Amino acid sequence: MTVTTASGSGSGKDPAAAPAAPNTTDFEATPGRFGGVGPLGESRLTAWSLTSLLVSLYVINYADKAVLGIIAKPLREELGLSASQIGLVGSLFFLTFTIGGFFAGLLNKWMTLRWSLVILGLCWAAAMLPMIVVASLAVLLISRLFLGLAEGPSSALLHTAAYAWHPPARRALPGALLAGSASISKIAIAPLLTLITVSFGWRWALFALAAAGLVWAVVWLSTWRPGPYIASGKAKATDTVDAEPATPWVKIFLAPTFITGALLVMSVYALVSVVLTWLPSYFEDGLGYSQLQSGSMFAFPSIVGLALMLLSSVTSDRMITRGASPRVLRVVVPSVGVLFSGVLLFLLPSIGTPIVCVLILSIGYGFAAMVFPLLNAAVAEICPPRQTAGTLGVFLAIMAIGGLVAPYATGVIVDAAATPAEGYATAFQVLGLVASVCAVLALIFANPVRDRARLRPHRVAVEG
Repeated sequence: MTVTTASGSGSGKDPAAAPAAPNTTDFEATPGRFGGVGPLGESRLTAWSLTSLLVSLYVINYADKAVLGIIAKPLREELGLSASQIGLVGSLFFLTFTIGGFFAGLLNKWMTLRWSLVILGLCWAAAMLPMIVVASLAVLLISRLFLGLAEGPSSALLHTAAYAWHPPARRALPGALLAGSASISKIAIAPLLTLITVSFGWRWALFALAAAGLVWAVVWLSTWRPGPYIASGKAKATDTVDAEPATPWVKIFLAPTFITGALLVMSVYALVSVVLTWLPSYFEDGLGYSQLQSGSMFAFPSIVGLALMLLSSVTSDRMITRGASPRVLRVVVPSVGVLFSGVLLFLLPSIGTPIVCVLILSIGYGFAAMVFPLLNAAVAEICPPRQTAGTLGVFLAIMAIGGLVAPYATGVIVDAAATPAEGYATAFQVLGLVASVCAVLALIFANPVRDRARLRPHRVAVEG
């Protein structure tokens, strides 16, 4: 018995009697990854240009998150804050970030991606300004809560916008570029923000981020247009995309791939949130590096993470188009990477040499980060295209729960430890252990091919 993708419209008629629809997983019509014309006639140059614009917004998104870690020490000194208070601010950001993620599907329904993303981007810019005018713990809390709420829906909407320009089997690379925005931000933007903070003060770092958001909004409004592969709000895509009947949301959210995938990315995102909030402080207070060195070294884990995300995603796309197993490439490979990361992080407290600690943390972070683009692509495949934004919105909102808990817990551990170095190392050890358990669950239960066939029967024809 052979299972193949069908071109039926989902109307209940015999697929063989229906007109052949474009096969969005067929890439023979595409002369090159970055040039030529795709299966639905779209310009690949346009697709990648607009994907780059989305990546640039995500870079700003992560810079807005990371700036708290960069300015944490001067902020603590000026306002007289404890490590636990900074950790609480970081965790409360992820509270509203998690809540905001559940609104991605509604925003995608109410308005086009063009307007929803520009409104969100302008809100991020506005969130940077209150602390410049009035610096206090209360203002810091309110501005970060607002920023979290505005950033919550962005990941799902950005992925939906990018997937709209790329067929399903080649979504790992654009997904990797989006997930790699965190790395790009820490490699290219974090050192610059650190230099601004050291040279001019932390307020100027916030002002620079607000200005970047405004510039992006102008460019976005003048260039964006919707892609052909996913319908978004009032800007509907092709009839082929819209023809498939909707799958009940509860079935999508109870799929084993969705549940175990969400647990895995949540555990890894806990590590990401701690890195964003605490890594410069760990390098400075825990390992003895200077503030400028710590801000520059902030990029080390991200360099490893970006390289591994791009390598695994390009390999995944290429092998899937040649018939390799999506489960192996988009579930097994990243889960094994998380297991390896967990082992490295578990060893961190036993390491006494600072540069070795930096190396272990960087490699561990890099192998864990592979999970984001690959699992995002896997989860997006189990639902009909028009439900992508809503599915990813809930998936990524659950992911953000890791960021809700981990930064505050790390602050508590550091305050209670004998030394900062011991506290940070213990926190990373716990993160590695939790992520390893979640990786084992994903290895056992997650299977996007199985869940896609069960949840989207209109796309499957059985030939006996």
